[in-house]
Amino acid sequence: MKVTFFSETGQNLKYPRNFPNARTEVAWCLALDAPMCHLQNLPQEEFDLGIVIIPKSNPMVDINHYRQICKNVAVMQEGPHWYFQDYPVAQQFHYYETLTSADWVYCHNTSDLKYYRGLALKDVRVMQSLMIPAGLEPNLTEGNGIMIGGNFVSWYGGFDSFVVANYIDSDIYCPSMGRKQKSEDEIQGITYLPYMSWREWIHTLGSFKIGVHLMRTHAAGTFAMNCAFHGIPCIGYHGLDTQERLHPMTTVEIGDLEKASQIIERLDSDQEFYDACSLVSRQHFQLYYSEENWLQNWRTIHELD
Repeated sequence: MKVTFFSETGQNLKYPRNFPNARTEVAWCLALDAPMCHLQNLPQEEFDLGIVIIPKSNPMVDINHYRQICKNVAVMQEGPHWYFQDYPVAQQFHYYETLTSADWVYCHNTSDLKYYRGLALKDVRVMQSLMIPAGLEPNLTEGNGIMIGGNFVSWYGGFDSFVVANYIDSDIYCPSMGRKQKSEDEIQGITYLPYMSWREWIHTLGSFKIGVHLMRTHAAGTFAMNCAFHGIPCIGYHGLDTQERLHPMTTVEIGDLEKASQIIERLDSDQEFYDACSLVSRQHFQLYYSEENWLQNWRTIHELD
């Protein structure tokens, strides 16, 4: 099956496997040997399947535009499933009509299936998150410090992660994300990493001991997946496939900071528990999130031999 993706950043080209910003959507392209094409500039070739990633900031796309060169056209979930409800009313209905006019819809998590099916979408499929760390090796030695997974906005839940991280005596670090507030640099007790490429991020993350990402916004779940690549236990919420599958012993119900604080204290004080969590995350990464497993899942959801 000949596949292409469409996004606002696409340039009608295939990515190299060592692409410096090989985030999930790039990894999908690499696994399928598919180009990432621009939403508006159609390539001069035809495809069996075009997968449209609708931009969060501009949802006004027309599925029929892609049918000019694609036998089937599907929409890939971008962000949490409820994100479109922050659009103006007319755009909300346009987004819904876009979903219903697609041949099928891909979502991020098993928990998203019921939502989209409840929107009366007959064909919804989970496209698993993926990372292809070409040339990058997991850090097999236990690191130091805590990495919280996002900034101080409700989208990432950085405040909650920071509170839980402070239950133990350890240095706390945080990446700089697009929603980072300028005043965050004034917070005492956090060292912020500079903006970096995806490959730089994966390499840097490997030096830490514990991840905390109490993010209620469930989408691709890459932080939990990146931590598992290195065997770093990550504390996070139910409802996110990467968190539940890769870190089953450090997953809590949404809002359960009490349980999260108990888990981080145990990770800090109980070496046997820490080692077990680390081992499970490594093993489950290979079991569920290797490129080979992703391709097998792709064949399964498309009924391919």
